[in-house]
Amino acid sequence: MFSKEEAATLKKEFWTAFGKSFPRKWLLYDTKIKDLSFKFYADNKKAEVSLNIEMNDEVFRNAYFEKIQSLENLFLGEIPELFLDENFTLQNGKIISKIWVEKTGVSIFNKNTWRDIFEFFVENMDKMETLFLDYEDFIKDI
Repeated sequence: MFSKEEAATLKKEFWTAFGKSFPRKWLLYDTKIKDLSFKFYADNKKAEVSLNIEMNDEVFRNAYFEKIQSLENLFLGEIPELFLDENFTLQNGKIISKIWVEKTGVSIFNKNTWRDIFEFFVENMDKMETLFLDYEDFIKDI
């Protein structure tokens, strides 16, 4: 176990090492669609790359999810292990729509798995961003 301070330091080292190893400008929040963003996530059990649709207006959230879901076969062609959940509940209880891929058996607290996480992040975020950008006009047309 790590103290809060040790855990915070390791997390900071992890994200700094990722940025230095793969210096690239990621799309992340720059989708030009409010409350639709790409995210990297890592904890003590897994790493995750996701596209989160976090609109409070359920009608808009569902409309964007349905647009992306209509492209599911294209996404699955690139990322076969992809999950889609129209009503994903965050730890804080907020319901979002989420499209994601995860890698288990890795940990942000184990430096020996960092390279695996970094490569997983780059490979999968690149695929998700490319698909999004290829179909951006279609997705935005709500």
